[in-house]
Amino acid sequence: MPSFFKGRKLKKNQQPESENQASDTSEEFIQNALSVNLDIIRQKTGNSSDVVVRRLKMGKNADIETAIIYVEGIVDNQSIQEFLLQSMMKDDHKEELNENDALSLISDDMMTVGNVSSFNKWVDLFSSLMAGDTIVLVDGTPKALSACTKGGETRSISESTTQMVVRGPKGAFTESIGTNTALVRRIIKTPDLWLESMKIGRVTKTDVTFMYIHGIANEEVVEEIRHRLKKIDIDSILESGYIEQLIEDQTMTPFPTIFNTERPDVVAGNLFEGRVAIFVDGTPFVLIAPALFIQFFQSAEDYYARFDIATSIRLLRILMFTISLIAPATFVAVTTFHQEMVPTTLIVAIAAQRESVPFPAFVEALLMEITFEILREAGIRMPKAIGSAVSIVGALVIGQAAVQASIVSPAMVIIVSMTAIASFATPSFDMAISARLIRFLFMIGAATFGFYGIILFFLMMVVHLCSLRSFGVPYMAPFAPFIPVNNKDTFVRLPWWTLRQRPRLISANTVREGTKQGPKTPASRTMVNSDGKGGGNNGS
Repeated sequence: MPSFFKGRKLKKNQQPESENQASDTSEEFIQNALSVNLDIIRQKTGNSSDVVVRRLKMGKNADIETAIIYVEGIVDNQSIQEFLLQSMMKDDHKEELNENDALSLISDDMMTVGNVSSFNKWVDLFSSLMAGDTIVLVDGTPKALSACTKGGETRSISESTTQMVVRGPKGAFTESIGTNTALVRRIIKTPDLWLESMKIGRVTKTDVTFMYIHGIANEEVVEEIRHRLKKIDIDSILESGYIEQLIEDQTMTPFPTIFNTERPDVVAGNLFEGRVAIFVDGTPFVLIAPALFIQFFQSAEDYYARFDIATSIRLLRILMFTISLIAPATFVAVTTFHQEMVPTTLIVAIAAQRESVPFPAFVEALLMEITFEILREAGIRMPKAIGSAVSIVGALVIGQAAVQASIVSPAMVIIVSMTAIASFATPSFDMAISARLIRFLFMIGAATFGFYGIILFFLMMVVHLCSLRSFGVPYMAPFAPFIPVNNKDTFVRLPWWTLRQRPRLISANTVREGTKQGPKTPASRTMVNSDGKGGGNNGS
């Protein structure tokens, strides 16, 4: 019994309509009789109104019955009209049809659509039908033709909404996997850009494609990704986040070990470094593996600007991440245990502010952080027109009211606000939300042991980061293990002519560019004579 008929149970005292129908639906292969095949299709699809069946009469005496089946809304109606219906109804060869070679003649001489395939199993028929193909059945032939007519309404290519850049390409991925792979093909015009496709999800049959550059990507990493994708056994894949959680190396960590992006230029740049891109139909976010810790602080614009500008901005991002991680914990530690580390004038001012506050610094920071997280989440879920206004006004009003009510001190409001702003400077949302979670652990450590607690949690975090792997590649490379030649594009971004090698642990071919690529001054037109005097171009 084929898998798509399993799990269907009859109610108590309910019998099949007929023994023939029950036996037909239990067959794995397509039947000879067209009417039986159409009955099975209607039964399986529940007589759904969007499943269109068009019956045609062909042959010299119009004695060969043919049916065209497709699902309305996910097909290109113009392709069906021009390349299937018109070709089959007006073709000169249609009178030569007979039951023996009807499908062959339709496929070879009548159907002008590009991709045509044949099969004889119900599983293949329903898979093609629900993917947007058009099925052709002929009475008396236990086979079916599938014509690629995928289409329907899709979103046009627009600007990225999550990874904004001032300089660089503006186009972003869409929900169509064919469009997404084509956007990368337009950038990397080489036959070495290889794609492998598969369908994942017992019910959704979601198209998943992974892409890599043959000769640059590490074959062991490619094989590992292929193996993990094939092992997935789940009923549905609705977004690339499903794939990410099912193939990642370690689940019990707040840090992301697979990178995601909706920019084609970012995917192309990572493919050139030897990484593998995973496309999932129905989402504009493409997964990139293996991923390194420092990769989440890099922006596409870093490689389009001069190296000194890119380096300074990247260092600023690292500083902002550190502030978003430990700023509230540092304030709690200073005001609770280490007042002697602050200048006397400042600590007196802070003490005067906190004189009327009834809570300790840890509770004060915890209340403000939770309040801000509530405002941020509410601003995201609210309608776009009022979300930003509510979040900003709410933060100002609540912060001012809390200070006037002596619930929190003004200094704490400043620290929490600066922490929130700093968290938005991280290019990757996944890494930024990790800092939002770990921040509370640092606050607990600061409230318990002061700076010793902060240092203890920081060491634990570093040890945890060094233990992580992304498809076998150390997460903290090239720092741990330390690879000096790959440190030219980490916290700093040196000029392009110095980046001669790709990441050693990721790429199989580490040579990126040749030598003698440094800056060169124009050759002087003035020739120097043997006596040291300069001569002009007149040959003197």
